[in-house]
Amino acid sequence: MSRALLALLLLIATPVWAAEPKELTWSEMIPPDAAPEVPDMAPMHDLSQMGDMESAPAAKQDLPNAPVVTSLDGQLIRLPGYIVPLEVNEAGRTTEFLLVPYFGACIHVPPPPSNQIVHVTSKAGVQVDELYQPYWIVGALQVKASSSELADAGYQMDAQKIVVYELPE
Repeated sequence: MSRALLALLLLIATPVWAAEPKELTWSEMIPPDAAPEVPDMAPMHDLSQMGDMESAPAAKQDLPNAPVVTSLDGQLIRLPGYIVPLEVNEAGRTTEFLLVPYFGACIHVPPPPSNQIVHVTSKAGVQVDELYQPYWIVGALQVKASSSELADAGYQMDAQKIVVYELPE
């Protein structure tokens, strides 16, 4: 009788374990055999040369077709990053955005390689008050390219959960 109860408990608990998202790092989204990225832009030390950043044309993406990790397709993941809004609803909530690994990507500096960008959609959206605030995004990752006016992305996701990233105390 105790074996049957144990088996029943395992059957009930298994879906809970299976539903736990895998915490993914940005480096895991680059195939191990991929050539290292070499930026096409020389460093700029005199920031006065930058001019008006708001009116400047968007910076060119260095690797718009960077290789992706196909084994990530369909995996439920949890990924931290910064939101670059693409679409905002009437309520002021961002419902479509690019998730990038560092602040300023696609806005103040050239976009990272496409395998370091996730094109995210969210029905509920998220209120983005500050672009420098990082978030955790949870959802099933799709290895599927997409293009926007700001950059090409190598991955897509329909966000199930969006929460503010906080460092552990």
